[in-house]
Amino acid sequence: MIRVGTAGWDYNDWAGIVYPAPKPKGFDPLRYLSRYLDTIEVNSTFYRPAAATSARSWVERVDENADFRFTAKLWKRFTHERETAWTPEEVGAVRDAFDPMAEAGKLGAVLVQFPWSFRNTEENEEWLRDVMGAFKEYPLVVEVRHDSWLSAAFLHELSEAGVGFVNIDQPQFADSVGPTAIATGPVGYVRVHGRNYHDWWRKDAGVEARYDYLYSADELRPWVERTEEIAQAPETENVFVVTNNHYHGQAVANALMAKSMLEEGGPEPPAPPSLVERYPEALEGRVRPVALGG
Repeated sequence: MIRVGTAGWDYNDWAGIVYPAPKPKGFDPLRYLSRYLDTIEVNSTFYRPAAATSARSWVERVDENADFRFTAKLWKRFTHERETAWTPEEVGAVRDAFDPMAEAGKLGAVLVQFPWSFRNTEENEEWLRDVMGAFKEYPLVVEVRHDSWLSAAFLHELSEAGVGFVNIDQPQFADSVGPTAIATGPVGYVRVHGRNYHDWWRKDAGVEARYDYLYSADELRPWVERTEEIAQAPETENVFVVTNNHYHGQAVANALMAKSMLEEGGPEPPAPPSLVERYPEALEGRVRPVALGG
């Protein structure tokens, strides 16, 4: 099954675009978004481990969508803070949040995301093997951004471990991983970050500027084709497509565009009317404006 969704759901600048403004009493943005999309990538677990109570709440709030699965980013302690070895207590803190989602059948993947500075060296290979071993009970996918990792040996190692490779769209610079359609495990994964070349590496650019990008249909179509290729690989059981260009709800617009293109010939997927009004050129003729409530 191919699930399409966004990276995160809690953005103030989505008010009046993705979510109604003012928000009705008792409005739940997670529940609301899960009525339109079949996956959401949890970003907050990258910055700190979540409490088990939070994870159980997330599961309960998406229970109306039987097909819905979360993906969740691994805590940056294991990917970006590599000066010292982690502790068993830190591993346990991560599991406290992931276990309730897994036990409920709602954890589709754990995203192990490394920065561009993480190169393919013996030391880094060993670190990655240790991370995969520490969390081997989860459906892991690995995102690397430096093209030194695009070797047959590394991809074979992922396949042997049953770990998925994350195919990414990002601004292309020297030694950046380019577009791929690689499947190495039961979980196929695609992440599109936008193509804001001007602000991607600018030191004073905030996340709003870096992820301010709306894909056109022509730009998305090759990724739809790659997603279908990944889905057809013999080892693939599920595929997740995650849009990370979140500024002003563009990620939701592009997720619904991709969903429509993947389901071409079927019924038009529903979309928040305010989103269609904001991005008519992207969405009109592809989706049905429907207010599903939250």
